[in-house]
Amino acid sequence: MGNTVPSLFAAIVGKDPSLPFLTFYDDATGERTELSGATLANWVSKTANLLVDGCGLGPGDTAAVRLPAHWQTAAILLGAWTAGLTVAYGEPTAAGADVEFASLSAAETGAPGPADRYVLGLAPMGLPMRGGVPDGWADYLAEVRQFGDHYPGPVGGAGTEDLVERARALGYSGSRLLVDAVAHPDPVEWLLGPLAAGASIVLSVNSDPAKLADRASAEGAAPV
Repeated sequence: MGNTVPSLFAAIVGKDPSLPFLTFYDDATGERTELSGATLANWVSKTANLLVDGCGLGPGDTAAVRLPAHWQTAAILLGAWTAGLTVAYGEPTAAGADVEFASLSAAETGAPGPADRYVLGLAPMGLPMRGGVPDGWADYLAEVRQFGDHYPGPVGGAGTEDLVERARALGYSGSRLLVDAVAHPDPVEWLLGPLAAGASIVLSVNSDPAKLADRASAEGAAPV
């Protein structure tokens, strides 16, 4: 399957791009969003193209990602790794980064950051932000849609081998896995662990513990 994050993702999507790859539940809002491998791959390619063509970035540059577990976060992380960037996830500031992706609450703190900064409202159904965008920021969803669905490469991933090793060390197994982001907030756990197992993902955030067993059964997923 490969030893880099992009190669793991490509191997899973390549088996059958039409199959569900990431099913996202938010028990705080009632959202359920399901993305096939092909759909998520399009988001990943658009993000990589945004970084390379829109921001002029590539290997050696760093993306600060200040976002919670979410399907849009998965697209950004995989897109950044595909473009060859290093990812700094969950840091309190974007100091030293070349591009930043942040939630609205993080963007509104007013902390300094790089020239290229993208804010996400994380609204259901991938809707653009409503209301104003903070000064110095661009709406990620509005911007990324302008870029192509295919990333021509070169595909990065060098430097992600250690992440793959950490993901494999988790020992996940199964073809479809349910991950509670409350218990597993690190992307190595909720995104890369299933990737390393060759599994599709049911990602649950703001989880109601009483719903998880029935959700796993309905989705045909094994809890991690």
